[in-house]
Amino acid sequence: MPVSTEEDNTIADIFFEEEDLPYEEDILRNPYNVKCWLRYIEHKKDARKEVLNTVYERALKQLPGSYKLWYSYLKLLRSQVRGMIVTDPAYEEINSAFERSLAFMHKMPRIWLDYLHFLIDQGKITRTRRCFDRALRSLPITQHGRIWPLYLKFVRSHDLPETSVRVYRRFLKLQKEGSEEYISFLISIGWLDEAAQRLADVINDESFVSVEGKSKHQLWNQLCELIAKNPDKVTSLKVEPILRQGLKRYTDQIGVLWNSLADYYIRGGHFERARDIYEEAIQTVITVRDFTQVFDACAQFEKSMIAAKMETMEEEGASEEDDLELELRLARLENLMDRRPLLLNSVLLRQNPHNVHEWHKRVSLFEGKPREIINTYTEAVQTVDPKVASGRPHTLWVEFAKFYEKNDQIEDARIVFEKATQVPYKHVDDLASVWCEWAEMELRHDNSDEALRLMQRATTPLKRQVAYHDETETVQARVHKSLKVWSLYADLEESFGTFKSCKAVYDKIIDLRIATPQIIMNYAMFLEENNYYEEAFKAYEKGIALFKWPNVYDLWNTYLTKFITRY
Repeated sequence: MPVSTEEDNTIADIFFEEEDLPYEEDILRNPYNVKCWLRYIEHKKDARKEVLNTVYERALKQLPGSYKLWYSYLKLLRSQVRGMIVTDPAYEEINSAFERSLAFMHKMPRIWLDYLHFLIDQGKITRTRRCFDRALRSLPITQHGRIWPLYLKFVRSHDLPETSVRVYRRFLKLQKEGSEEYISFLISIGWLDEAAQRLADVINDESFVSVEGKSKHQLWNQLCELIAKNPDKVTSLKVEPILRQGLKRYTDQIGVLWNSLADYYIRGGHFERARDIYEEAIQTVITVRDFTQVFDACAQFEKSMIAAKMETMEEEGASEEDDLELELRLARLENLMDRRPLLLNSVLLRQNPHNVHEWHKRVSLFEGKPREIINTYTEAVQTVDPKVASGRPHTLWVEFAKFYEKNDQIEDARIVFEKATQVPYKHVDDLASVWCEWAEMELRHDNSDEALRLMQRATTPLKRQVAYHDETETVQARVHKSLKVWSLYADLEESFGTFKSCKAVYDKIIDLRIATPQIIMNYAMFLEENNYYEEAFKAYEKGIALFKWPNVYDLWNTYLTKFITRY
Protein backbone atom coordinates (compact mmCIF):
# COMPACT_ATOMS: atom_id res chain seq x y z
CA MET A 1 0.00 0.00 0.00
CA PRO A 2 1.42 3.41 -0.97
CA VAL A 3 2.29 5.85 1.76
CA SER A 4 0.59 9.30 1.58
CA THR A 5 2.93 12.21 1.19
CA GLU A 6 2.85 15.39 3.23
CA GLU A 7 1.49 17.31 0.19
CA ASP A 8 -1.45 14.92 -0.15
CA ASN A 9 -2.27 15.32 3.52
CA THR A 10 -2.21 19.12 3.20
CA ILE A 11 -4.61 19.09 0.23
CA ALA A 12 -6.85 16.65 2.02
CA ASP A 13 -6.94 18.86 5.13
CA ILE A 14 -8.02 21.87 3.07
CA PHE A 15 -10.88 20.25 1.11
CA PHE A 16 -11.74 17.28 3.29
CA GLU A 17 -15.34 16.88 4.52
CA GLU A 18 -16.97 14.35 6.80
CA GLU A 19 -18.87 12.68 3.89
CA ASP A 20 -15.61 12.08 2.03
CA LEU A 21 -14.22 9.72 4.66
CA PRO A 22 -15.47 6.43 3.13
CA TYR A 23 -14.16 7.45 -0.30
CA GLU A 24 -10.81 8.51 1.09
CA GLU A 25 -10.46 5.21 2.90
CA ASP A 26 -11.43 3.38 -0.30
CA ILE A 27 -8.77 5.07 -2.42
CA LEU A 28 -6.19 4.58 0.34
CA ARG A 29 -6.90 0.88 0.21
CA ASN A 30 -7.12 0.79 -3.66
CA PRO A 31 -5.10 3.72 -5.05
CA TYR A 32 -4.73 2.04 -8.48
CA ASN A 33 -8.37 1.17 -8.95
CA VAL A 34 -10.00 3.52 -11.50
CA LYS A 35 -13.50 2.69 -10.31
CA CYS A 36 -12.68 3.86 -6.79
CA TRP A 37 -11.49 7.20 -8.10
CA LEU A 38 -14.49 7.55 -10.42
CA ARG A 39 -16.85 6.92 -7.48
CA TYR A 40 -15.08 9.61 -5.52
CA ILE A 41 -15.25 12.00 -8.49
CA GLU A 42 -18.96 11.29 -8.93
CA HIS A 43 -19.44 12.04 -5.23
CA LYS A 44 -17.62 15.36 -5.64
CA LYS A 45 -19.23 16.43 -8.95
CA ASP A 46 -21.21 19.27 -7.34
CA ALA A 47 -18.25 20.58 -5.35
CA ARG A 48 -16.29 23.68 -6.21
CA LYS A 49 -14.10 23.33 -9.31
CA GLU A 50 -10.93 23.61 -7.23
CA VAL A 51 -12.03 20.60 -5.14
CA LEU A 52 -13.07 18.51 -8.14
CA ASN A 53 -9.91 19.38 -10.06
CA THR A 54 -7.81 18.39 -7.04
CA VAL A 55 -9.44 14.96 -6.89
CA TYR A 56 -8.75 14.48 -10.61
CA GLU A 57 -5.11 15.54 -10.16
CA ARG A 58 -4.70 13.10 -7.25
CA ALA A 59 -6.26 10.33 -9.34
CA LEU A 60 -4.06 11.02 -12.35
CA LYS A 61 -0.97 11.10 -10.17
CA GLN A 62 -1.74 7.53 -9.17
CA LEU A 63 -3.08 6.44 -12.59
CA PRO A 64 -1.42 8.59 -15.29
CA GLY A 65 -2.14 5.96 -17.96
CA SER A 66 -5.93 6.01 -17.52
CA TYR A 67 -7.63 7.24 -20.71
CA LYS A 68 -10.99 7.46 -18.98
CA LEU A 69 -9.64 9.76 -16.25
CA TRP A 70 -7.74 12.01 -18.65
CA TYR A 71 -10.66 12.29 -21.06
CA SER A 72 -13.13 13.20 -18.30
CA TYR A 73 -10.71 15.62 -16.65
CA LEU A 74 -9.87 17.48 -19.87
CA LYS A 75 -13.54 17.67 -20.78
CA LEU A 76 -14.25 19.15 -17.34
CA LEU A 77 -11.46 21.71 -17.69
CA ARG A 78 -12.75 22.88 -21.08
CA SER A 79 -16.25 23.30 -19.72
CA GLN A 80 -14.89 25.46 -16.90
CA VAL A 81 -13.47 28.07 -19.32
CA ARG A 82 -16.41 28.15 -21.68
CA GLY A 83 -17.46 31.75 -22.25
CA MET A 84 -14.16 33.18 -21.08
CA ILE A 85 -11.88 35.20 -23.38
CA VAL A 86 -9.07 33.19 -24.92
CA THR A 87 -6.39 35.39 -23.37
CA ASP A 88 -7.39 34.24 -19.88
CA PRO A 89 -4.52 32.40 -18.10
CA ALA A 90 -6.89 29.49 -17.47
CA TYR A 91 -6.62 28.56 -21.14
CA GLU A 92 -2.87 28.16 -20.87
CA GLU A 93 -3.31 25.98 -17.77
CA ILE A 94 -5.60 23.70 -19.77
CA ASN A 95 -3.07 23.64 -22.60
CA SER A 96 -0.51 22.45 -20.06
CA ALA A 97 -2.93 19.78 -18.86
CA PHE A 98 -3.33 18.55 -22.45
CA GLU A 99 0.44 18.47 -22.88
CA ARG A 100 0.77 16.42 -19.67
CA SER A 101 -1.92 14.03 -20.86
CA LEU A 102 -0.20 13.52 -24.20
CA ALA A 103 2.91 12.30 -22.44
CA PHE A 104 0.84 9.19 -21.71
CA MET A 105 -2.05 9.44 -24.23
CA HIS A 106 -0.08 10.17 -27.42
CA LYS A 107 -1.63 7.14 -29.16
CA MET A 108 -5.17 8.29 -28.47
CA PRO A 109 -6.62 10.25 -31.46
CA ARG A 110 -9.57 11.52 -29.42
CA ILE A 111 -7.26 13.38 -27.01
CA TRP A 112 -5.37 14.88 -29.93
CA LEU A 113 -8.59 15.98 -31.64
CA ASP A 114 -9.92 17.61 -28.48
CA TYR A 115 -6.63 19.43 -27.97
CA LEU A 116 -6.56 20.55 -31.60
CA HIS A 117 -10.13 21.85 -31.45
CA PHE A 118 -9.23 23.69 -28.25
CA LEU A 119 -6.15 25.29 -29.84
CA ILE A 120 -8.13 26.27 -32.96
CA ASP A 121 -10.67 28.03 -30.75
CA GLN A 122 -7.82 30.01 -29.18
CA GLY A 123 -6.62 31.17 -32.62
CA LYS A 124 -3.07 29.93 -32.02
CA ILE A 125 -2.21 29.24 -35.67
CA THR A 126 1.45 28.24 -35.49
CA ARG A 127 1.02 26.25 -32.27
CA THR A 128 -2.00 24.50 -33.74
CA ARG A 129 -0.13 23.60 -36.92
CA ARG A 130 2.75 22.17 -34.93
CA CYS A 131 0.33 20.22 -32.80
CA PHE A 132 -1.25 18.75 -35.94
CA ASP A 133 2.20 17.69 -37.10
CA ARG A 134 2.94 16.11 -33.70
CA ALA A 135 -0.35 14.25 -33.82
CA LEU A 136 0.46 12.82 -37.25
CA ARG A 137 3.91 11.78 -36.08
CA SER A 138 2.59 10.18 -32.90
CA LEU A 139 -0.44 8.32 -34.22
CA PRO A 140 -0.19 5.18 -36.37
CA ILE A 141 -0.91 5.83 -40.05
CA THR A 142 -4.21 3.96 -39.79
CA GLN A 143 -5.45 6.74 -37.48
CA HIS A 144 -4.34 9.62 -39.72
CA GLY A 145 -7.68 9.64 -41.48
CA ARG A 146 -9.20 11.13 -38.31
CA ILE A 147 -6.70 13.99 -38.16
CA TRP A 148 -6.45 15.08 -41.80
CA PRO A 149 -10.02 16.39 -42.33
CA LEU A 150 -9.64 18.77 -39.38
CA TYR A 151 -6.11 19.74 -40.45
CA LEU A 152 -7.25 20.60 -43.97
CA LYS A 153 -10.25 22.50 -42.69
CA PHE A 154 -7.93 24.43 -40.38
CA VAL A 155 -5.46 25.48 -43.11
CA ARG A 156 -8.29 26.40 -45.47
CA SER A 157 -9.82 28.69 -42.87
CA HIS A 158 -6.75 30.95 -42.79
CA ASP A 159 -5.15 32.98 -45.53
CA LEU A 160 -1.93 31.00 -45.55
CA PRO A 161 -1.56 29.72 -49.13
CA GLU A 162 2.04 28.53 -48.85
CA THR A 163 1.38 26.61 -45.64
CA SER A 164 -1.88 25.21 -46.98
CA VAL A 165 -0.25 23.95 -50.16
CA ARG A 166 2.53 22.23 -48.22
CA VAL A 167 -0.02 20.55 -45.95
CA TYR A 168 -2.10 19.38 -48.91
CA ARG A 169 0.96 17.95 -50.64
CA ARG A 170 1.69 15.84 -47.57
CA PHE A 171 -1.94 14.76 -47.40
CA LEU A 172 -1.96 13.63 -51.04
CA LYS A 173 0.97 11.30 -50.41
CA LEU A 174 -1.39 9.37 -48.17
CA GLN A 175 -4.71 9.84 -49.94
CA LYS A 176 -4.62 10.45 -53.70
CA GLU A 177 -8.39 10.62 -53.87
CA GLY A 178 -8.15 14.06 -52.26
CA SER A 179 -6.66 15.48 -55.46
CA GLU A 180 -9.92 17.04 -56.62
CA GLU A 181 -10.38 18.85 -53.32
CA TYR A 182 -6.79 20.10 -53.57
CA ILE A 183 -7.32 21.28 -57.16
CA SER A 184 -10.45 23.19 -56.14
CA PHE A 185 -8.51 24.75 -53.26
CA LEU A 186 -5.63 25.77 -55.54
CA ILE A 187 -8.06 27.42 -57.95
CA SER A 188 -9.74 29.26 -55.07
CA ILE A 189 -6.41 30.74 -53.89
CA GLY A 190 -5.23 31.55 -57.43
CA TRP A 191 -2.48 28.93 -57.67
CA LEU A 192 -3.62 28.04 -61.17
CA ASP A 193 -0.30 26.72 -62.44
CA GLU A 194 -0.10 24.00 -59.80
CA ALA A 195 -3.84 23.34 -60.18
CA ALA A 196 -3.29 22.67 -63.89
CA GLN A 197 -0.32 20.40 -63.14
CA ARG A 198 -2.31 18.39 -60.60
CA LEU A 199 -5.26 18.14 -62.97
CA ALA A 200 -2.97 16.88 -65.74
CA ASP A 201 -1.49 14.28 -63.35
CA VAL A 202 -4.97 13.10 -62.41
CA ILE A 203 -6.00 12.75 -66.06
CA ASN A 204 -2.85 10.78 -66.90
CA ASP A 205 -3.27 8.48 -63.89
CA GLU A 206 -5.24 5.51 -65.21
CA SER A 207 -5.92 4.22 -61.68
CA PHE A 208 -7.48 7.49 -60.47
CA VAL A 209 -11.15 7.33 -59.52
CA SER A 210 -12.97 10.61 -58.98
CA VAL A 211 -14.68 10.88 -55.58
CA GLU A 212 -16.93 13.54 -57.12
CA GLY A 213 -18.03 11.13 -59.83
CA LYS A 214 -16.34 13.02 -62.67
CA SER A 215 -15.28 11.19 -65.80
CA LYS A 216 -11.86 11.64 -67.41
CA HIS A 217 -13.71 13.54 -70.10
CA GLN A 218 -15.09 16.06 -67.60
CA LEU A 219 -11.68 16.44 -65.94
CA TRP A 220 -10.14 17.06 -69.35
CA ASN A 221 -12.70 19.75 -70.11
CA GLN A 222 -11.92 21.36 -66.77
CA LEU A 223 -8.20 21.36 -67.58
CA CYS A 224 -8.77 22.82 -71.05
CA GLU A 225 -10.94 25.59 -69.66
CA LEU A 226 -8.42 26.36 -66.92
CA ILE A 227 -5.37 26.62 -69.14
CA ALA A 228 -7.17 28.38 -71.99
CA LYS A 229 -8.57 31.13 -69.79
CA ASN A 230 -5.36 31.76 -67.84
CA PRO A 231 -2.43 31.83 -70.27
CA ASP A 232 -0.50 34.26 -68.07
CA LYS A 233 -0.82 32.12 -64.94
CA VAL A 234 -0.40 28.59 -66.30
CA THR A 235 3.21 28.51 -67.42
CA SER A 236 4.58 25.07 -66.55
CA LEU A 237 2.38 23.14 -68.99
CA LYS A 238 2.65 23.17 -72.76
CA VAL A 239 -0.89 24.19 -73.53
CA GLU A 240 -1.07 23.56 -77.27
CA PRO A 241 0.19 19.93 -77.16
CA ILE A 242 -2.28 19.20 -74.34
CA LEU A 243 -5.24 20.58 -76.28
CA ARG A 244 -4.16 18.87 -79.47
CA GLN A 245 -3.93 15.59 -77.60
CA GLY A 246 -7.49 16.23 -76.47
CA LEU A 247 -8.55 16.73 -80.09
CA LYS A 248 -7.42 13.16 -80.79
CA ARG A 249 -8.91 11.62 -77.64
CA TYR A 250 -12.28 13.36 -77.32
CA THR A 251 -13.81 13.57 -80.78
CA ASP A 252 -17.18 14.70 -79.44
CA GLN A 253 -15.63 17.92 -78.10
CA ILE A 254 -13.60 18.97 -81.13
CA GLY A 255 -15.25 22.37 -81.52
CA VAL A 256 -14.92 23.22 -77.83
CA LEU A 257 -11.24 22.23 -77.74
CA TRP A 258 -10.36 24.23 -80.86
CA ASN A 259 -12.10 27.26 -79.38
CA SER A 260 -10.22 26.75 -76.11
CA LEU A 261 -6.91 26.69 -77.94
CA ALA A 262 -7.75 29.85 -79.89
CA ASP A 263 -9.02 31.50 -76.70
CA TYR A 264 -5.69 30.70 -75.02
CA TYR A 265 -3.81 32.67 -77.68
CA ILE A 266 -6.36 35.49 -77.70
CA ARG A 267 -6.03 35.96 -73.94
CA GLY A 268 -2.26 35.92 -74.35
CA GLY A 269 -2.48 38.67 -76.97
CA HIS A 270 -1.31 36.45 -79.86
CA PHE A 271 -4.11 37.41 -82.25
CA GLU A 272 -2.50 36.22 -85.48
CA ARG A 273 -1.79 32.83 -83.95
CA ALA A 274 -5.42 32.67 -82.81
CA ARG A 275 -6.54 33.34 -86.41
CA ASP A 276 -4.28 30.52 -87.60
CA ILE A 277 -5.86 28.19 -85.07
CA TYR A 278 -9.39 29.15 -86.13
CA GLU A 279 -8.48 28.65 -89.79
CA GLU A 280 -6.92 25.26 -89.09
CA ALA A 281 -9.99 24.23 -87.11
CA ILE A 282 -12.39 25.31 -89.86
CA GLN A 283 -10.35 23.33 -92.39
CA THR A 284 -10.24 20.13 -90.29
CA VAL A 285 -13.53 19.72 -88.38
CA ILE A 286 -15.84 17.06 -89.81
CA THR A 287 -19.21 17.79 -88.19
CA VAL A 288 -21.57 20.68 -88.77
CA ARG A 289 -21.91 21.19 -85.00
CA ASP A 290 -18.16 21.61 -84.52
CA PHE A 291 -17.94 23.85 -87.58
CA THR A 292 -20.73 26.07 -86.28
CA GLN A 293 -19.06 26.39 -82.88
CA VAL A 294 -15.68 27.29 -84.35
CA PHE A 295 -17.01 29.57 -87.10
CA ASP A 296 -19.24 31.52 -84.71
CA ALA A 297 -16.33 31.93 -82.26
CA CYS A 298 -14.06 33.09 -85.09
CA ALA A 299 -16.63 35.59 -86.34
CA GLN A 300 -17.17 36.88 -82.82
CA PHE A 301 -13.41 37.28 -82.41
CA GLU A 302 -13.16 39.34 -85.61
CA LYS A 303 -16.11 41.49 -84.55
CA SER A 304 -14.52 42.11 -81.15
CA MET A 305 -11.26 43.10 -82.86
CA ILE A 306 -13.15 45.61 -85.03
CA ALA A 307 -15.03 46.99 -82.01
CA ALA A 308 -11.79 47.33 -80.02
CA LYS A 309 -10.09 49.17 -82.89
CA MET A 310 -13.02 51.55 -83.33
CA GLU A 311 -13.08 52.26 -79.60
CA THR A 312 -9.34 52.98 -79.60
CA MET A 313 -9.68 55.28 -82.61
CA GLU A 314 -12.54 57.12 -80.94
CA GLU A 315 -10.56 57.67 -77.74
CA GLU A 316 -7.15 58.50 -79.23
CA GLY A 317 -8.09 59.85 -82.64
CA ALA A 318 -7.75 58.08 -85.99
CA SER A 319 -4.64 58.23 -88.15
CA GLU A 320 -4.43 57.11 -91.76
CA GLU A 321 -2.73 53.91 -90.63
CA ASP A 322 -5.58 53.23 -88.19
CA ASP A 323 -8.13 53.68 -90.99
CA LEU A 324 -6.26 51.19 -93.15
CA GLU A 325 -6.09 48.66 -90.33
CA LEU A 326 -9.81 49.05 -89.64
CA GLU A 327 -10.56 48.52 -93.33
CA LEU A 328 -8.40 45.41 -93.25
CA ARG A 329 -10.27 44.01 -90.26
CA LEU A 330 -13.65 44.75 -91.86
CA ALA A 331 -12.51 43.10 -95.10
CA ARG A 332 -11.30 40.07 -93.15
CA LEU A 333 -14.70 39.67 -91.47
CA GLU A 334 -16.56 40.15 -94.75
CA ASN A 335 -14.35 37.56 -96.44
CA LEU A 336 -14.99 35.11 -93.61
CA MET A 337 -18.77 35.50 -93.89
CA ASP A 338 -18.63 35.17 -97.69
CA ARG A 339 -16.66 31.93 -97.38
CA ARG A 340 -19.11 30.35 -94.96
CA PRO A 341 -21.19 28.35 -97.52
CA LEU A 342 -18.03 26.98 -99.13
CA LEU A 343 -16.45 26.15 -95.78
CA LEU A 344 -19.60 24.37 -94.63
CA ASN A 345 -19.65 22.42 -97.88
CA SER A 346 -16.03 21.39 -97.23
CA VAL A 347 -17.06 20.09 -93.81
CA LEU A 348 -19.81 17.96 -95.32
CA LEU A 349 -17.40 16.59 -97.93
CA ARG A 350 -14.82 15.75 -95.26
CA GLN A 351 -17.61 13.96 -93.45
CA ASN A 352 -18.52 12.01 -96.59
CA PRO A 353 -16.26 12.63 -99.62
CA HIS A 354 -18.53 10.38 -101.71
CA ASN A 355 -21.58 12.65 -101.40
CA VAL A 356 -22.43 13.48 -105.02
CA HIS A 357 -25.05 16.09 -104.10
CA GLU A 358 -22.53 18.10 -102.07
CA TRP A 359 -20.02 18.04 -104.93
CA HIS A 360 -22.67 19.51 -107.25
CA LYS A 361 -23.46 22.09 -104.59
CA ARG A 362 -19.77 22.96 -104.35
CA VAL A 363 -19.61 23.56 -108.10
CA SER A 364 -22.60 25.91 -107.89
CA LEU A 365 -20.78 27.92 -105.19
CA PHE A 366 -18.01 28.64 -107.72
CA GLU A 367 -20.40 30.04 -110.31
CA GLY A 368 -18.59 32.44 -112.60
CA LYS A 369 -15.16 31.00 -111.74
CA PRO A 370 -14.28 28.51 -114.54
CA ARG A 371 -10.89 27.51 -113.17
CA GLU A 372 -12.32 26.66 -109.74
CA ILE A 373 -15.21 24.77 -111.35
CA ILE A 374 -12.84 22.64 -113.45
CA ASN A 375 -10.65 21.95 -110.39
CA THR A 376 -13.72 21.01 -108.36
CA TYR A 377 -15.07 18.62 -111.00
CA THR A 378 -11.62 17.09 -111.40
CA GLU A 379 -11.28 16.58 -107.65
CA ALA A 380 -14.83 15.22 -107.45
CA VAL A 381 -14.44 12.53 -110.13
CA GLN A 382 -11.09 11.51 -108.64
CA THR A 383 -12.45 11.36 -105.09
CA VAL A 384 -15.89 9.81 -105.38
CA ASP A 385 -15.93 6.02 -105.27
CA PRO A 386 -18.91 4.91 -107.39
CA LYS A 387 -19.32 1.76 -105.31
CA VAL A 388 -20.06 3.67 -102.10
CA ALA A 389 -21.26 6.98 -103.48
CA SER A 390 -24.30 8.74 -102.07
CA GLY A 391 -26.27 9.79 -105.16
CA ARG A 392 -25.64 9.15 -108.86
CA PRO A 393 -21.88 9.40 -109.46
CA HIS A 394 -22.20 9.48 -113.26
CA THR A 395 -23.89 12.90 -113.01
CA LEU A 396 -20.54 14.42 -111.99
CA TRP A 397 -18.97 13.24 -115.25
CA VAL A 398 -21.98 14.33 -117.29
CA GLU A 399 -22.11 17.81 -115.75
CA PHE A 400 -18.34 18.12 -116.14
CA ALA A 401 -18.66 17.39 -119.86
CA LYS A 402 -21.64 19.74 -120.20
CA PHE A 403 -19.59 22.51 -118.60
CA TYR A 404 -17.00 22.14 -121.36
CA GLU A 405 -19.78 21.96 -123.94
CA LYS A 406 -21.30 25.24 -122.70
CA ASN A 407 -17.90 26.84 -123.12
CA ASP A 408 -17.57 25.46 -126.70
CA GLN A 409 -14.82 23.03 -125.74
CA ILE A 410 -16.34 19.99 -127.45
CA GLU A 411 -13.10 18.03 -127.67
CA ASP A 412 -12.57 18.40 -123.93
CA ALA A 413 -16.16 17.31 -123.34
CA ARG A 414 -15.55 14.18 -125.47
CA ILE A 415 -12.43 13.39 -123.45
CA VAL A 416 -14.47 13.62 -120.23
CA PHE A 417 -17.19 11.35 -121.65
CA GLU A 418 -14.59 8.86 -122.86
CA LYS A 419 -13.13 8.65 -119.35
CA ALA A 420 -16.63 8.44 -117.88
CA THR A 421 -17.38 5.28 -119.89
CA GLN A 422 -14.44 3.53 -118.21
CA VAL A 423 -15.50 4.20 -114.61
CA PRO A 424 -16.50 1.08 -112.59
CA TYR A 425 -20.02 2.21 -111.68
CA LYS A 426 -22.16 0.21 -109.30
CA HIS A 427 -25.22 0.19 -111.57
CA VAL A 428 -25.42 -0.48 -115.31
CA ASP A 429 -27.94 2.35 -115.62
CA ASP A 430 -25.23 4.87 -114.64
CA LEU A 431 -23.00 3.83 -117.53
CA ALA A 432 -25.98 3.70 -119.89
CA SER A 433 -26.83 7.28 -118.93
CA VAL A 434 -23.28 8.36 -119.77
CA TRP A 435 -23.48 6.82 -123.26
CA CYS A 436 -26.87 8.41 -123.87
CA GLU A 437 -25.74 11.85 -122.67
CA TRP A 438 -22.69 11.64 -124.90
CA ALA A 439 -24.81 10.75 -127.92
CA GLU A 440 -27.27 13.55 -127.16
CA MET A 441 -24.39 16.02 -126.98
CA GLU A 442 -23.25 14.93 -130.44
CA LEU A 443 -26.80 15.41 -131.73
CA ARG A 444 -26.91 18.92 -130.29
CA HIS A 445 -23.89 19.67 -132.45
CA ASP A 446 -25.34 17.97 -135.56
CA ASN A 447 -23.01 14.98 -135.38
CA SER A 448 -25.64 12.27 -135.99
CA ASP A 449 -23.11 9.85 -137.47
CA GLU A 450 -20.95 10.16 -134.37
CA ALA A 451 -24.02 9.63 -132.17
CA LEU A 452 -24.89 6.42 -134.07
CA ARG A 453 -21.30 5.24 -133.82
CA LEU A 454 -21.38 5.81 -130.05
CA MET A 455 -24.59 3.78 -129.71
CA GLN A 456 -23.04 1.03 -131.77
CA ARG A 457 -20.00 1.01 -129.45
CA ALA A 458 -22.21 0.92 -126.38
CA THR A 459 -24.30 -2.03 -127.65
CA THR A 460 -21.42 -4.14 -128.90
CA PRO A 461 -21.47 -7.34 -126.76
CA LEU A 462 -18.50 -9.24 -125.41
CA LYS A 463 -17.42 -12.44 -127.11
CA ARG A 464 -18.51 -14.42 -124.06
CA GLN A 465 -22.02 -14.70 -122.66
CA VAL A 466 -22.78 -12.31 -119.76
CA ALA A 467 -25.95 -12.07 -117.63
CA TYR A 468 -27.30 -8.54 -117.25
CA HIS A 469 -27.91 -8.91 -113.50
CA ASP A 470 -24.60 -10.65 -112.71
CA GLU A 471 -22.98 -8.11 -110.36
CA THR A 472 -19.68 -9.96 -110.39
CA GLU A 473 -19.24 -8.64 -113.92
CA THR A 474 -18.32 -5.02 -114.62
CA VAL A 475 -21.00 -2.64 -115.84
CA GLN A 476 -19.00 -2.24 -119.07
CA ALA A 477 -19.50 -5.96 -119.75
CA ARG A 478 -23.27 -5.71 -119.18
CA VAL A 479 -24.23 -2.35 -120.67
CA HIS A 480 -24.87 -3.91 -124.12
CA LYS A 481 -28.11 -5.28 -122.66
CA SER A 482 -29.31 -1.93 -121.31
CA LEU A 483 -32.77 -1.03 -122.59
CA LYS A 484 -32.00 2.69 -122.12
CA VAL A 485 -29.12 2.49 -124.60
CA TRP A 486 -31.04 0.36 -127.09
CA SER A 487 -34.09 2.66 -126.94
CA LEU A 488 -31.99 5.68 -127.83
CA TYR A 489 -30.20 3.63 -130.51
CA ALA A 490 -33.54 2.72 -132.06
CA ASP A 491 -34.72 6.34 -131.99
CA LEU A 492 -31.50 7.48 -133.66
CA GLU A 493 -31.76 4.80 -136.35
CA GLU A 494 -35.35 5.80 -137.04
CA SER A 495 -34.28 9.42 -137.41
CA PHE A 496 -30.92 9.13 -139.14
CA GLY A 497 -30.38 5.50 -140.22
CA THR A 498 -31.68 3.31 -143.03
CA PHE A 499 -34.71 1.06 -142.90
CA LYS A 500 -32.49 -1.98 -142.81
CA SER A 501 -30.26 -0.73 -140.00
CA CYS A 502 -33.25 0.40 -137.92
CA LYS A 503 -35.02 -2.94 -138.38
CA ALA A 504 -31.84 -4.72 -137.33
CA VAL A 505 -31.73 -2.72 -134.10
CA TYR A 506 -35.35 -3.56 -133.22
CA ASP A 507 -34.78 -7.23 -134.04
CA LYS A 508 -31.71 -7.26 -131.79
CA ILE A 509 -33.75 -5.75 -128.93
CA ILE A 510 -36.32 -8.55 -129.32
CA ASP A 511 -33.58 -11.21 -129.56
CA LEU A 512 -32.02 -9.94 -126.31
CA ARG A 513 -35.49 -10.25 -124.72
CA ILE A 514 -35.26 -6.74 -123.25
CA ALA A 515 -38.12 -5.23 -125.24
CA THR A 516 -41.14 -3.63 -123.58
CA PRO A 517 -44.69 -3.55 -125.01
CA GLN A 518 -44.05 0.05 -126.03
CA ILE A 519 -40.90 -0.96 -127.95
CA ILE A 520 -42.91 -3.62 -129.82
CA MET A 521 -45.58 -1.09 -130.72
CA ASN A 522 -42.95 1.42 -131.88
CA TYR A 523 -41.34 -1.30 -134.05
CA ALA A 524 -44.67 -2.29 -135.58
CA MET A 525 -45.61 1.32 -136.29
CA PHE A 526 -42.20 1.88 -137.90
CA LEU A 527 -42.79 -1.11 -140.19
CA GLU A 528 -46.32 0.03 -141.03
CA GLU A 529 -45.08 3.52 -141.89
CA ASN A 530 -42.74 1.88 -144.37
CA ASN A 531 -45.58 -0.34 -145.74
CA TYR A 532 -44.17 -3.60 -144.35
CA TYR A 533 -47.51 -4.79 -142.93
CA GLU A 534 -46.68 -8.48 -142.78
CA GLU A 535 -43.44 -7.69 -140.98
CA ALA A 536 -45.41 -5.50 -138.57
CA PHE A 537 -47.79 -8.37 -137.74
CA LYS A 538 -44.78 -10.64 -137.19
CA ALA A 539 -43.41 -8.02 -134.78
CA TYR A 540 -46.70 -8.10 -132.85
CA GLU A 541 -46.57 -11.89 -132.70
CA LYS A 542 -42.97 -11.83 -131.43
CA GLY A 543 -43.98 -9.34 -128.76
CA ILE A 544 -47.02 -11.38 -127.72
CA ALA A 545 -44.73 -14.38 -127.28
CA LEU A 546 -42.49 -12.35 -124.95
CA PHE A 547 -45.10 -11.11 -122.47
CA LYS A 548 -47.75 -12.51 -120.19
CA TRP A 549 -51.07 -11.13 -119.00
CA PRO A 550 -51.82 -8.27 -118.29
CA ASN A 551 -48.85 -6.71 -120.15
CA VAL A 552 -49.80 -8.50 -123.34
CA TYR A 553 -53.35 -7.10 -123.34
CA ASP A 554 -52.51 -3.85 -125.16
CA LEU A 555 -50.46 -5.76 -127.73
CA TRP A 556 -53.33 -8.15 -128.47
CA ASN A 557 -55.80 -5.32 -128.66
CA THR A 558 -53.66 -3.28 -131.05
CA TYR A 559 -52.66 -6.34 -133.11
CA LEU A 560 -56.23 -7.51 -133.63
CA THR A 561 -57.46 -4.01 -134.43
CA LYS A 562 -54.72 -3.52 -137.03
CA PHE A 563 -55.24 -7.00 -138.47
CA ILE A 564 -59.01 -6.56 -138.87
CA THR A 565 -58.53 -3.11 -140.37
CA ARG A 566 -56.00 -4.52 -142.85
CA TYR A 567 -58.01 -7.57 -143.94
